[in-house]
Amino acid sequence: MRNILTLLDCLAPYLSAASMRQLSHIITAMITMSGRVTMLGLSRWTNKGGSYRSIQRFFYTRIPWPQLFWALFRQHLFKPEVIYLLVGDESVVAKAGKQTHGLDRFFSSLYGKAQRSRKSSQHSQISPAKNQEKVPET
Repeated sequence: MRNILTLLDCLAPYLSAASMRQLSHIITAMITMSGRVTMLGLSRWTNKGGSYRSIQRFFYTRIPWPQLFWALFRQHLFKPEVIYLLVGDESVVAKAGKQTHGLDRFFSSLYGKAQRSRKSSQHSQISPAKNQEKVPET
């Protein structure tokens, strides 16, 4: 387990000591637990220092996620000789209710009109050289 947590050392310049400690408790709990992942479940699977309130504090803390992702990528995955692409996709999930965060009217191509829904964006980094097909010479 400690080997996994040492991968996070590159995040120390971007997070406070308390946030690093809370993140390590959360990651340890997520790896060891089974079933549904909730804040209550995380707090039950952590050792001392991973109370429900501590996990709640971590999720209410403002965290520079783009900088963290870049630091992890640069430290553990980046190779200067490889070309990388950043790709993105948006999806719309129809959603009822009035209290859902991010709920608005977004265009859904499935329905062909604006729909009361929640939009989410996903981004991925890919390396086309690894998945490149070689065309046979004729």
